[in-house]
Amino acid sequence: MATSSGPQARPARTLGTVDAAAIGAAAMLGAGVFSVFAPAALGAGAWLPVAVLIAGLVAYCNAISSARLAARHPENGGTYIYGRERLGDLWGYLAGWSFVVGKIASCGAMALTFAAYALPGWEKPVAVAAVVVLAAVNYRGLRRSTLVVKVLVLLVLGVLVAVFVAMLMSGRLAAVAEVDGLGPWPGSFGVLGAAGMIFFAFAGYARIATLGGEVRDPQTTIPRAITLSLGTVLVVYMLIGTGLLIVLGRERLTTSEAPMVDAVVVAGFPAMVPIVVAGAALASLGALMPLLMGISRTTAAMAADGHLPRPLAAVSERHGVPYRAEAAVAAVVVLLILVADLSGAIAFSAFGVLVYYAITNASALRLGPDENRPPLIAPVTGLVGCVVLATSLPLPVVGAGVLVLGLGAGLWWLRHHVLA
Repeated sequence: MATSSGPQARPARTLGTVDAAAIGAAAMLGAGVFSVFAPAALGAGAWLPVAVLIAGLVAYCNAISSARLAARHPENGGTYIYGRERLGDLWGYLAGWSFVVGKIASCGAMALTFAAYALPGWEKPVAVAAVVVLAAVNYRGLRRSTLVVKVLVLLVLGVLVAVFVAMLMSGRLAAVAEVDGLGPWPGSFGVLGAAGMIFFAFAGYARIATLGGEVRDPQTTIPRAITLSLGTVLVVYMLIGTGLLIVLGRERLTTSEAPMVDAVVVAGFPAMVPIVVAGAALASLGALMPLLMGISRTTAAMAADGHLPRPLAAVSERHGVPYRAEAAVAAVVVLLILVADLSGAIAFSAFGVLVYYAITNASALRLGPDENRPPLIAPVTGLVGCVVLATSLPLPVVGAGVLVLGLGAGLWWLRHHVLA
């Protein structure tokens, strides 16, 4: 069987620590930070900071498992490779399946979020154009792509800092009593479901692992990049999420369609609204670009193993990217944008991401003592946390996610037991 570690699937290693960390941070500081706190507050209420901490804890455990596995398997494909090598072919396939399906839905949501901020009323054509342009940029090679990503990360961070300063200058952050304490306990499903939604916004750090075959000195670069990007984003999310909760209050936050815009208006700085809107648009692009990268590389790895059509594994000799997989993923995202209602795309993507990382942690438990395996508490906490958060999402999303996973498992069974 051909594997993703073969010559045709091994692009050039061009990413350093800053490049890889920028890709992870850009994926986390995407549309989610501008939109996830409102629906999360709907479930968690004033316990939103607790939900952020839970999501951050699960993400940290996953980061440890991902880093150790990526150091042992520095190849494109992420948990598709880890699951296959450590748990068996089916589990690797399900990891790749859940990643590709869930993240394609996320790509559509990111593109539509960008379009909604950039040109309301023209969401679909603008979203399609964004996907086509970013896929073309990715095709030109990672050096150009990561330069754009780093610029976007700095711009988005600047906007987020400006929003936090505005909230701080309003004086409302000092009046913590206006939150009315933590309020009534919203129930375990309320807090854990909110944490599952917020985890979706954290998940970009492992985009670094899916690019493992293109990172220089992966055994040191990958852990450093994950720690740098995840630590920075955790601080940002805690500050922004708590600030929005205090400045807007529980009721207004849960009903806000653009919480950061509302926050700067309430803080007394309405002139900042265009800046916040521009930041939201840039954040969506910053997340969409590495997301397209990661999906195309996982698709290429699965194609190299025969789980998807083998021609998708082809890598451009000139640019070192899986150009056919890149084009195929972009085409599917465009089709999704044109025909699908993406109102539940974020929750569905969160389910797929949590399944993906559950397999990551299970794979980390199979590392041996001579393979720099993580402390047992990390993969166990990550595995349990992913399962709990996934099953705490809205019941229709959980049901749809289970059906899609079942479909993927059925296709694998047909290939191995009927078509073999």
